[in-house]
Amino acid sequence: MTDDILLFFDGHRAALAIYERLEKEILRAWPDTKVEARKTQISFKNRHLFACASFLPVRRKADRPEAFLTVTFGLGRPVNDGRIAVTTEAAPGRWTHHVLVGSPEEIDGELLAWIGEAYRFSEGKR
Repeated sequence: MTDDILLFFDGHRAALAIYERLEKEILRAWPDTKVEARKTQISFKNRHLFACASFLPVRRKADRPEAFLTVTFGLGRPVNDGRIAVTTEAAPGRWTHHVLVGSPEEIDGELLAWIGEAYRFSEGKR
């Protein structure tokens, strides 16, 4: 874990375990992934950005768990699922999805399948 990532979680230490699980699973499945921590998000990239983790408040504060991480990924199609808090068409044929994750156990097969689809979608971009 880099200093940049630890700094990103300053003030949000309770969410660090969620992130650690996310990073572990992404790097296990797609070992060529580059991880880049910035002030507002941690990006996961192959040729392009395919997913990121942030503290984007996609639900009202009363509806959010105390410790949470917003996992965002882009697909070539919208996904209609109760886990997805927000879906927007960022550009024609490119849909951004935000999933609020409240525990490491929520980094599961379903979420990783969407991230895998995002990884492949990103690889196909020009």
